[in-house]
Amino acid sequence: MRKLSKLELRVMEALWSRGALSIREIQESFPERGRPAYTTVQTTVYRLEEKRAVRRAKKISNAHIFEPTVSRAMAHRRLIDDFLALFGGRAQPVMAHLVASGKLTLDDIQEAEKTLRELKTKKEAPE
Repeated sequence: MRKLSKLELRVMEALWSRGALSIREIQESFPERGRPAYTTVQTTVYRLEEKRAVRRAKKISNAHIFEPTVSRAMAHRRLIDDFLALFGGRAQPVMAHLVASGKLTLDDIQEAEKTLRELKTKKEAPE
């Protein structure tokens, strides 16, 4: 999957949370204040279609209905991978900052440890 811009992610968020939508419905899902123009949303959706992040699900009258082809989790993984690349792929500087800023709790760490244990068990299991 190619990198998504902020506006593309906002469009994807509308589709992930509301399901298949027309361009007008996507545009109207933005808050009135600061809402992008219809043509801006249209161009963004077409770019997402070129990136194969969305597809035309059906056509109702003149309106095409678009649906996501990329999951929220997949897009988040790509963003996180791109972000970690700024740190040479190392998570430790990011984790240290999150701990120091109070944005990483003990519960978060325990959940991460649980996930690590599960992944380790899967890797060790014979196939």
